[in-house]
Amino acid sequence: MQKLNELLSGYQSVVLGTQSSNGYPFSSYAPFYYDGEEVYIFISNIATHAKNIQATNKASTLFIEDESKCENIFARKRISLQCDATLISRDRDIFHTIMGHFQHKFDTNMVIMLMGMQDFNLYALKPIYGEATFG
Repeated sequence: MQKLNELLSGYQSVVLGTQSSNGYPFSSYAPFYYDGEEVYIFISNIATHAKNIQATNKASTLFIEDESKCENIFARKRISLQCDATLISRDRDIFHTIMGHFQHKFDTNMVIMLMGMQDFNLYALKPIYGEATFG
């Protein structure tokens, strides 16, 4: 877990993998906050990845070393996690706690503006299993 915390501390966004209604995988990304146990994303219902998560309650996350910083393009440091996704209701205390962390990590005014948009929802992505490559 220590290695995961160290690796994720340098990232602001996560690559998401979700399954579309046609059965094909869909890749996208979202800014995230990690609390040491779950990955939180705040995304719009309009986005395809949100619709896919709502339909399946599952997502894959990929955290991968920047190409420009890696020693070997064939062995970039990376962690892939398969997750169960849960919608966090705006009336729960944890919603406000996590969104406070988003404000601290990212541009406060941008996060506040997005929180005012009712089509944005907070999801907790709970890792079920995964794999890591550290070079």
